[in-house]
Amino acid sequence: MKNRIITISREFGSGGRTIGKRTAEAPGIPCYDRELIQKLAAKSGFSEVYIEDTGESAPGGFLASAFSHRYGEPNNADYLWKVQYQVITELAEQGPCVIVGRCADYVLRNQEGVLNLFIHAPLDERIFRAKEEYKVEAPDIRAYVLKQDKNRAAFYEHFSDRVWGKAENFHLSINSTIGLDTTKLTAATTPKITAKRHRHRARPASLRLLIGGFTIFSLMNFLSLGESAMGNSFN
Repeated sequence: MKNRIITISREFGSGGRTIGKRTAEAPGIPCYDRELIQKLAAKSGFSEVYIEDTGESAPGGFLASAFSHRYGEPNNADYLWKVQYQVITELAEQGPCVIVGRCADYVLRNQEGVLNLFIHAPLDERIFRAKEEYKVEAPDIRAYVLKQDKNRAAFYEHFSDRVWGKAENFHLSINSTIGLDTTKLTAATTPKITAKRHRHRARPASLRLLIGGFTIFSLMNFLSLGESAMGNSFN
């Protein structure tokens, strides 16, 4: 059976990192987020701080070239992208996993068994999470959140031929406000949902929990079940 991989691209503050970790917990597989930064640092020779600060930012300018190894060789952004591409490919070959960010969906675009997610949320929800959960202390939290999105988009679009966040580039685009806060639901406890479509704020908390739990459960099944159960349509 081919390795099952879930990649998670996300707006800043949408909770994509948390979704990735919780999805990986139940089947007991790796979730590469901070761990990916550590592997990139070990392989590239750059510090973890440098990679975290610039690894998903727009390439070019001083930051990308100030520490180039020698004149005429690729700058930092090019070199780090090459290392990142290699590391992500190697991780996908090792076994099932969840990979957060770092253009993993694009890197693995030709590999079968990959499910690509994009996690988003309303701006006010993301500002709240940035302040209360991430403890961002920028003077203007809104501007900070939007800048992180802008950097991620510029990085993604520089190294790929795709538009960051565009639905057609992903198998699922999920608004995290539906309640992706549980991995406890099972198929037996998840009823069919026949409610009419509403704005996410209008959904009762219990319905949001059920939808979110069902989504997480489905993602875990994707990682743990074989092709005979899940099909082989993701490639």
